[in-house]
Amino acid sequence: MDMTNYFSGKSLYGDNYTMEEIIRWYNEEEESYADMYGKGVSDNAYNNNLDILFGYKYIPATEGMKYNALGFGSSWGYELLPIINRIENLCIIDSSAQTVSKKLGHVTPKYLKATVSGKIEMPDETFNLITCFSVLHHIPNVTFVVSELFRVLQKGGYLLLREPINSMGDWRNKRAGLTKHERGIPPQYLKNIILSQKCKIIKLTHHHFIYSFLVRKLHSPKFLRSKWYLKLDHILSELFLCNFYYHPKNYLQRISPNSIYYVIIKL
Repeated sequence: MDMTNYFSGKSLYGDNYTMEEIIRWYNEEEESYADMYGKGVSDNAYNNNLDILFGYKYIPATEGMKYNALGFGSSWGYELLPIINRIENLCIIDSSAQTVSKKLGHVTPKYLKATVSGKIEMPDETFNLITCFSVLHHIPNVTFVVSELFRVLQKGGYLLLREPINSMGDWRNKRAGLTKHERGIPPQYLKNIILSQKCKIIKLTHHHFIYSFLVRKLHSPKFLRSKWYLKLDHILSELFLCNFYYHPKNYLQRISPNSIYYVIIKL
């Protein structure tokens, strides 16, 4: 297979898969996260500061306003803890039956099994807040899944979306610390998908400057999750955005942000 368009970021690997190929992909990714990291991950493993700084601060916090929220691919739902007091109802859609929370603050989440096709089995405009954090890069048919997220989002509702934007290596080969199929979403490709919907981008933030390198070399130090470092990280990410390559081939090409964060409102 010619991988030129995929490694250049012009096309997204898996986005044009047949249903047979999607089924095979789903089965191989279904419990891969739980199998790799275990079933008992605590909320301390989540970088809530990142979501507060780049996401939650941009959505309304009007007194008395409550969210009917969807955590798409949220597993335990820890990512929603910073705003759990503003959530009235929480639905979590995930492929794993192992990564489940019985209670998040005062909320008892309702869990739905992710469908193989990516179809969200909910009526149109059900939710006024949807989070989708580092999920799409595990999914083949990203364009369809994003269209489903917008379908079930109410007009005036918010979609918070965070994804890695480089290839994460050559996904045809086994990679340490990664599941079989995950690959980053090319940033322009992702932006085109978003802008095909009736929406407005409230905030777009590049972050995780040379993050994989720092995690590997410094053994995941806590300061990488601190607010002061995240602000510095964002500045460095913007400064070195001009050096971004979707599929970097050497160390110099890796000096760039690894991820992107969107805050979007549906029009």
